[in-house]
Amino acid sequence: MQTLNVDLADRSYPIFIGTDLFRAEHLTPYIKGNQVLIVSNETVAPLYLDPLKSALPSVQVDEVILPDGEQYKTLGQLSAVYDRLLECRHNRTTTLIALGGGVVGDMTGFAAACYQRGVNFIQIPTTLLSQVDSSVGGKTGVNHPLGKNMIGAFHQPQVVLASVDVLATLPDRELSAGLAEVIKYGLVYDKPFLDWLEENMSGLVGRDTALLSHAIYRSCELKAEVVAQDEKESGVRALLNLGHTFGHAIESCQGYGNWLHGEAVAAGTVMAADLSARLGWISTADVQRVVRIMQAANLPVEAPQGMTADEFMTLMAVDKKVIDGQLRLVLLQELGHAVVTDQFDPQLLQQTLTHFTA
Repeated sequence: MQTLNVDLADRSYPIFIGTDLFRAEHLTPYIKGNQVLIVSNETVAPLYLDPLKSALPSVQVDEVILPDGEQYKTLGQLSAVYDRLLECRHNRTTTLIALGGGVVGDMTGFAAACYQRGVNFIQIPTTLLSQVDSSVGGKTGVNHPLGKNMIGAFHQPQVVLASVDVLATLPDRELSAGLAEVIKYGLVYDKPFLDWLEENMSGLVGRDTALLSHAIYRSCELKAEVVAQDEKESGVRALLNLGHTFGHAIESCQGYGNWLHGEAVAAGTVMAADLSARLGWISTADVQRVVRIMQAANLPVEAPQGMTADEFMTLMAVDKKVIDGQLRLVLLQELGHAVVTDQFDPQLLQQTLTHFTA
């Protein structure tokens, strides 16, 4: 087992990365009271709910099982979590445990942030995407029909348990979606990591445990460093949104769940690279490298058929990085170095959108 620490003073917490992590010694130190509510979904619960419950023998354990899918990441579904907490009379010392992917983690964290004005929660991410990204850093929330993740709160977990062995049951499409976020770290922060990913992508797609463990560790290491510097995304943390402004527009337009988040981010990252090249910051050869590594991870590199440039602009206008009506984008000044900027020619953005929607 490898351990990282997210350094946030009195709200610091560890990330454990390894196998066979559903053990009392990894959970008990982070449960303050004697009540636990496990939040999972219909796909994950049949696989991992019982092993998790068996590691919690000395506390009251209740559960709520949500439907599986991004389309259910709503305020309406969140009520089921509050209903269960109140039905089972959970108090302010309760601990919520998120057992699932990014949707379960985001919703559980948001429920914990709001229930009795804030209770503890634990992240047990079961997808690659949630292990390398959404479970770390305390961003929680739900979607709105007009914008993704527009309703939420920052609320840090007590511990993150990233058990690599659960990825054995992950569908291929979900694994690829997680690799999009892994690739993002190399493009934004770490060119040598990007090189390593290019060399080892076939093994990662093939679920080599040692390679996946390294990819998860390095991704979490970079995420932890960024969160420690900028917990609430007022500065450098926004760089982690490479491809996300375009990607969130794709998700909103296509209907949540029809394109997986990582798939939309992959296509959005290629679009961000294209605009970066039009600005003269990176070369066309660099753009092709981005395309090739996404394709090697079995990810889309084009926008959805039928989506228009006007639809992109309308949906991008409600992105969280818009400030005072000014759209800001994460773009690449070089591979391994990104910036958040509003200093781009709108005509060049229009050219990128037209190119991908023609």
